[in-house]
Amino acid sequence: MPRVKSNVVRLKRKKQVMKAARGAFGARSKLWKAAKENVERGWVYAYRDRKNKKRDFRRLWIVRINAAAHQHDMSYSVFMNGLKKAGVEVDRKILADLAVRDPAAFTMLAEKARAALTAA
Repeated sequence: MPRVKSNVVRLKRKKQVMKAARGAFGARSKLWKAAKENVERGWVYAYRDRKNKKRDFRRLWIVRINAAAHQHDMSYSVFMNGLKKAGVEVDRKILADLAVRDPAAFTMLAEKARAALTAA
């Protein structure tokens, strides 16, 4: 087996980990093993929470739409069903934004949903 004289790759990886550990407390930012464990755990949480973030925002949008729909005497599911029957294709992110920032536009959508439900 050939003798390896260069540790460039290992030192580069170590430098990357130690840089990522910079904000940690005590040994977690100074000592190699503690820093590596801390950073790897952080990367695992970051990966997991990038997925959970999508879940959390969808839940928030649904709560906001439901609250605005209840102001127009409809539940979330009835409102969404009415929009679908009316042929309105607006995603939950935009609906939640309308519910918070533009109640007049949300009222128009609620009326469209109600009209589509009574027509069906």
